[in-house]
Amino acid sequence: MTIKRFYALIAVIFLTITIAEGQQQPVAGQPDMTIDGATRDATIDTLLKQLNESYVFPDTAKKMEADLRSRLKNNEYDTVTSGRAFAEKLTADLQAVSHDKHLRVRFSADVIPGRSAGSDQPSDAEKADEARYVKFMNAGFEKIERMGGNVGYIKFNGFVDPEFGTDTVTAAMNFVSNTDFLIFDLRDNGGGDPAMVKLICSYLFGDKPVHLNDLYWRKGDKTDEFWTTPVVAGKKFLDKDVYILTSGRTFSGAEEFSYNLKNLKRATIIGETTGGGAHPGGFERLGDHFGAFIPVGRAINPITKTNWEGTGVEPDVKVPRDQALKTAYLLALNKAVDKAKDEGLKTNIRNLINQTQKELDEMKKAVAKTN
Repeated sequence: MTIKRFYALIAVIFLTITIAEGQQQPVAGQPDMTIDGATRDATIDTLLKQLNESYVFPDTAKKMEADLRSRLKNNEYDTVTSGRAFAEKLTADLQAVSHDKHLRVRFSADVIPGRSAGSDQPSDAEKADEARYVKFMNAGFEKIERMGGNVGYIKFNGFVDPEFGTDTVTAAMNFVSNTDFLIFDLRDNGGGDPAMVKLICSYLFGDKPVHLNDLYWRKGDKTDEFWTTPVVAGKKFLDKDVYILTSGRTFSGAEEFSYNLKNLKRATIIGETTGGGAHPGGFERLGDHFGAFIPVGRAINPITKTNWEGTGVEPDVKVPRDQALKTAYLLALNKAVDKAKDEGLKTNIRNLINQTQKELDEMKKAVAKTN
């Protein structure tokens, strides 16, 4: 199993899709190809072998095998000649049994590169491709801003390997270090590396390690603990309010980040209930043109003793995704005006509150008209 302990592995062959395996969607115009029965049978055989060897819940793997074998016997796949459609159907059939949103089969018109026998680590070429992609995507960071009223805002769409993303995180956190409030926008964040979840969380806690999350792995029957790091490269954001914006697209590692901070009472979650994927795993090659993301572990929160699989993370303030930013901004501004000492500053913040509230009310009216 090619585990770097990702919730959502950045698979090099799918660079043109999205950063998060759990949220991948086909790209318009992406090439398809015709497949035959031998390809379908071989793909399913390899998939079932990988599931039985590695899927986090062995009993569920057996149930998925029984279901797929039954579908094969009933000739359900015989008329599926599109590679893309075959991957989509396999994904739907697997999820119908497992209800696991991480478990997905992917099709690639290009040949998926293999690994040398016995190797479970990315090749130098794969690492180089990942590094180039992470650089191109700016480590997933889309926007960093100091908003009016001295409110920090960071929008990022994936948790990349810290090996490639630490400098970007340091720069982002340094930029907002002098703000009085901080909003993390994870509404389009599909997840990523739990080591990056740990790194960013470490900027929000002091000099004593804080227990964030545990990951249980089927292979080896072992559990890894994740704690904050007391020392980070940049400036920490301590003793100041943090808000996290979520949507139904917030998934996997982004859910862990939200779940960790919510249960530690370090952040207020605002937006929609998240996607509901708490099973880390890795990408497995099933053949020249098919692969699968197979979950091989599960998250265990040290406070709740469970996770968000299938349920998602419930926000503290539930609003539609499009209203989440203004809602969080208003919460911060109302606290800011109470803290302000200078009357001129108070007036400026009150003006921001009035303007933002007006904009939010207009958004709500627009939604009401469409319902």
